[in-house]
Order: sequence, then structure tokens, then C-alpha cells
Amino acid sequence: MLEPLKVRVAKDAGFCFGVRDAIEKARLVAREHGKVYMLGDIVHNERVVAQLERENVIVVDSLDEVKDAPVLFRAHGTIPEIWEQAASKDLTVVDATCPLVHDIHNEIKKLHAENRKLIIIGDHGHDEVVAIQAQVPQAIVISNIDEAEKLARIKKAGVVSQSTQMIENVQAIIAILSMKIFDLRFVNTVCFPTRRNQGQIQEMAPISDVMIIVGSFTSANTKRLHEVSLSLNPKSYMVEDAAQIKAEWFDNATSVGVSAGASSPDDLIEEVVEHLNNLHVKTLA
Repeated sequence: MLEPLKVRVAKDAGFCFGVRDAIEKARLVAREHGKVYMLGDIVHNERVVAQLERENVIVVDSLDEVKDAPVLFRAHGTIPEIWEQAASKDLTVVDATCPLVHDIHNEIKKLHAENRKLIIIGDHGHDEVVAIQAQVPQAIVISNIDEAEKLARIKKAGVVSQSTQMIENVQAIIAILSMKIFDLRFVNTVCFPTRRNQGQIQEMAPISDVMIIVGSFTSANTKRLHEVSLSLNPKSYMVEDAAQIKAEWFDNATSVGVSAGASSPDDLIEEVVEHLNNLHVKTLA
């Protein structure tokens, strides 16, 4: 027989305050100046970038492309060399870096001032991690426990993490580092929105027949939420939009939980929820 699904939506699914503020800042500057340039995508979500492009927020790959309008530095943070280039070109810079990312930059500088070996727990090559690493000389990046195990013993080290890391991954790496480093100082820089969203999924996944995580496959934050959900519920699926949802996922299911990455816009989440509310699924008679 066919029954409607019971749909639960995580309270804080979608944009975090840092992303929301960056997007609003981009829109405001574009309205004031007719356009604003953006050095790289403001967040890892194609729909958001396309929407902003229609509002004259123009993505460029180089500061050489910036003409007669301000340039916006995105939420993930920007390496110091780019700031210096902008100053040398006398460009008007709009800083949309998330305040919590700025905090990580400040914390790793403090650890550097203590003459510690510097370690960042994060994804190699991720925009945020690249910007953190560029704040100080010779910081190394560790992404998983295997890399932590291979690290040689260190007398004195300081550790920060990428803001969107899984709490469990950070804890596991710190446990290993604590056995290898005599004087270890760890600053927990996993941001509150990430911790909150992961916590809500941990509550929702075990009591839902199916979990849907909404966001771009380019978003590390969304991938992490999916990993958290999958660890608790094998029927956890990551989708970029409602069109990717498959009806067979819900055979004999009566409930679905929905969350979304910090770069997923409200309208995208609403479309997915509407689709699920209209989905009638097969259940055992």
C-alpha cells in the first residue's frame, strides 16, 4: 500500500551565519557599485554562485580581471599574498571571510609565536586549509589517523583544525598526536555551526528510516554531514537537488530525516522537503 512519508528537517540545516553574511555582503556591494568581483566561488554550491552571477557578482580567477569595482574575498579565507597583491593594485577589498575562520588564523599565529611545530587537521588542498596554512611558515596538514600515525615524534607542537572537520576525526587524530608529542597544545577550532549540525544528525539518523543530506558534491561540509549520517544509518543519501532523489530508497520506509550543508540555500532545502512531502511510498500491508 502507499503511505505519505513523515518528514523531519534538522532545525539548523543549511546556511551557517558566516555563509549567509558573506552572501548578503556580496549582494549589498553589487547593488551599491553596480557589480562586485569575487575571487573564486563564494561558497561551494553551484546554485548560489549562479544566483549571485545574475545579481552582478562576477567570479574571476585573478585580480588582473578586477576592473572598476570592489573585489570580495570569500568566506573560506584568503592567503596573505593575495591581500598584498590587492593592496599593490590599490583595489577596494570587501572581506567576507567567516569570523570563525579569522579566529583560526589568529590561533595558529599565536601557536607560531610560542615556537611550536604547527599542525592543521584538515583536507589537503581545501580552500580554507590552504588559507590557514599560509598564515604561518611550515605548517603541516594531517587529514586522517593514518597520516597521524606516520608522524615522527615532536617535542613541542600546536594543533588547530579546519572549521568543518568531523569531531570524531579530530578526536581520533588528537589521541594519536598526544602519544607522539611531549608538549601538545590543541585549540578546538571546529566551528559551533558544524558541531551543532553534526549533533542534530546524530540525533535524527537513528530514528529515521532514510536520511537525505542536501548539498553540492564540491562541499566538504556537506560530505562530512553525509559521513556522520551514514555511520549511523546505512540508508543515508547525499543529493544536490530534489531531482536526484530516487523513490526506491523509500520502499518500506515511513520516515525521512533531512539536513543540509552550510553552503546549501534555503530554497534548495525547501524544494527537497516539498518533494518528499509529495512522495507516497510503498509499505508493507
